[in-house]
Amino acid sequence: MTDRGTRAAEPAPRVEDVVREILAVVPAGCSWLRPVRDGGVTTDFRVEATSGQDIYGRGVGRVGLLLSELYPNMVDGPLWQLYQEVLTTGSPGRLAEFRYAEQRAGVVAESLFDVRVDRVLGGLLVGWRRLDEDQRRLARTELLGSLGWAEYDLASGVSEWSPGMYRIFERDPALGPLSRAEQAAAMLPDDQMVGEVAWQTLDSGASSDVTVRFQAPSSVKYLRILSDASRDAAGAPLKIYAVLQDVTARVDSRTAIEQLSDQLRTRETTALAEHRLAGQLQNLIQPVPRDVFGLAGLEAMVTYLPAESAARVGGDWYHAQTLPDGRVVLAVGDVAGHGLDAASGMAHLRFALVAWLSIGIHDPAELVGHLNRLCGQLAITATAVVAVYDPATRELCWARAGHLAPLLSRAGETGPLDLPPGLLLGASATSAYGVCAARLRPGDLVLFYTDGLVERRVPADAPLEQVAVTLSAFTAGPGEPLGRLRELLHQPNPDDDTCTLAVRVLP
Repeated sequence: MTDRGTRAAEPAPRVEDVVREILAVVPAGCSWLRPVRDGGVTTDFRVEATSGQDIYGRGVGRVGLLLSELYPNMVDGPLWQLYQEVLTTGSPGRLAEFRYAEQRAGVVAESLFDVRVDRVLGGLLVGWRRLDEDQRRLARTELLGSLGWAEYDLASGVSEWSPGMYRIFERDPALGPLSRAEQAAAMLPDDQMVGEVAWQTLDSGASSDVTVRFQAPSSVKYLRILSDASRDAAGAPLKIYAVLQDVTARVDSRTAIEQLSDQLRTRETTALAEHRLAGQLQNLIQPVPRDVFGLAGLEAMVTYLPAESAARVGGDWYHAQTLPDGRVVLAVGDVAGHGLDAASGMAHLRFALVAWLSIGIHDPAELVGHLNRLCGQLAITATAVVAVYDPATRELCWARAGHLAPLLSRAGETGPLDLPPGLLLGASATSAYGVCAARLRPGDLVLFYTDGLVERRVPADAPLEQVAVTLSAFTAGPGEPLGRLRELLHQPNPDDDTCTLAVRVLP
């Protein structure tokens, strides 16, 4: 039998081991530093425990190393001085906007952090929260979506605006947010009752979603305002939170569409009149650039040719945009049918694609899947190709729904890209869409097109073969201007519209 009183006590864990075990499960960036002293003077700091990764992607491998070795640009800077101060006084410290600069390739040149420092167990507990990526992401989201957010403290009457709010109201940020009285004065008189209803809705405990008109310095703007309130335990409202979107362009487009439709309903129309109105609608929704234009790592050209037949105006559309992260989205599509119904369907798809891109949905298969579900809700069918090009790697990833494969022409050789699976948009709500990738080279030409280019009243393969021959001759020569394709490639189709998007990879 063993005597408990004589049993050897287990050794107590070291402080370093305990702190490392704790920080290992902390999700935020956090480090525990111990001072390195020489003759009683702190000359450096050693990393004893850490969580997360730093801007170089280094994790727990930093443990045991000196800050001067890990971050030489930090030595004797403002954060280094804060470390010394907190270590000496014991009072917590904070740098709300600490900028760390780095000259090495492959690392962000300047990073912005919110840093908090506390003296703990003879060392320093440092918490890091990165700000620059969140701020950049928010700013781009607001810009692409014409968005802004605001907070209003009911007790103090103080408002806080995001940068997007100042952009929407065309107001100098140095002036601060508009007061509630100034906002009411800027609202058009006919819409002030809508604003009062919104406040009453919030008072009742529900969220408010209204669209009202404001007089900005340059013009009248339609603003959609989604508002909610935070409340105390008794249900009394404390703060109002609002997200605004400038929907002026959408309302103007809808108004123009309604005006065009009214023209058709209020007078006897001919096929030629409908052809003209649908053509105006298409130009309103997607103006076609006359000249070659630049995208990240690419030069691009769009051509749109309406059908020669007056009754056959279709729903062909395109989109080409450089995203905030430097990649490029390229798309073409074709709504089944002709006339105003097809043009209206085209408007829904193109505007929806722009909206999904603005909130950060950039995967081609996911975007095509969303288009498919929208077609199901609209009870229409369509085809589409959506591609994302990364100029850093020259990789083109693309998905399609019932659409013809883009053509790749390289040094006089032309052929379709590998075809991923993808059922017609609107055919099945459960359709799944795959992605194919192609590595492009400088000088490569990729042609996205709708079926009006190659489907004519001739043998099925002849038009496509002729297009391939034309592209091969174009890329075999000494780099002709991309705009030359407009006259080489396109001839009006009597039965269908034709839309093409040609991109050439820049060196």
